[in-house]
Amino acid sequence: MGEAVHLRLPHAPPKPAPGCPVCADLVARRRAARGRGDFSAATDADVEIRHHPHPGRARRR
Repeated sequence: MGEAVHLRLPHAPPKPAPGCPVCADLVARRRAARGRGDFSAATDADVEIRHHPHPGRARRR
């Protein structure tokens, strides 16, 4: 048998920028996707929130 597989916990959901309408829409999409069990769409929304540019906010890699 091969070596044990070690998996990490998923990232915490990204926090939207306060007052950003794009982030607010993405949060609503994420919530709706999770509610219907579409975790792929929820992850897509997380990625978009994480990479959505805002002044003064460093991009995560």
